[in-house]
Amino acid sequence: MTDNKQENQINQPVSEDRHSRQEPDVKERNLTANPGDRIADEPQSVEEKAQQLAVDHVPDITGDEITVPTYFVVDEPNGEKKALHHVKDAEEISDVIRQARVDENGNRVWW
Repeated sequence: MTDNKQENQINQPVSEDRHSRQEPDVKERNLTANPGDRIADEPQSVEEKAQQLAVDHVPDITGDEITVPTYFVVDEPNGEKKALHHVKDAEEISDVIRQARVDENGNRVWW
């Protein structure tokens, strides 16, 4: 009877005890869910930021594989380039996109 009980037992995966692991988990390391969202501790050039990927060849909701840069590089009015972080600077990125969709008369351009 005991053998039958063990055969019918369902083993589900459970979290390991924190103290038994060799390395800290994502929460313990204070990382975001997506490592590509992280901002480097040391300063980086615009060129270095431009090479970073937040998501690389991952299927989106339609099944298409997408690649998303961590930083979007935009041209400033003074001619300099600026790297905008896809999460931290999302509002500014939206503003840049809105400006790109307006002609010289301020009329909205639809593609």
